Amino acid sequence: MGPVFGKPERTPEEKAMALSKVKQIVADFPIVVFSKTYCGYCNRVKQLLAQLAASFKVIELNQESDGDDLQAALLEWTGQRTVPNVFIKGKHIGGCDSVTELHQMGKLVPLLNNAGAIANTSTQL
Repeated sequence: MGPVFGKPERTPEEKAMALSKVKQIVADFPIVVFSKTYCGYCNRVKQLLAQLAASFKVIELNQESDGDDLQAALLEWTGQRTVPNVFIKGKHIGGCDSVTELHQMGKLVPLLNNAGAIANTSTQL
């Protein structure tokens, strides 16, 4: 029985396609931020990465036609439903708190450097 409200239950094929798409995006870019345009936490992470002069790919789930499916696939893959959902060099980092904590500990810039997302290793904010 499907849900009373909202979208109908996704088929196994649709779930597999969304998961495959998410994994392909993560594989194709050194830094990926799954985000929503109206999310303050997402904006904080994007601002921090921009301040560090990192190149990164943003997927705004609320602007993607299959954004709900992608978010469900992220939950299935990472156990995290919330955004931002950040990946560096294919590794799931987590959300805003995780990224901010890495930066405060001095570990974010080296990760970004290792991923080839920033050119200048002396960038510290």
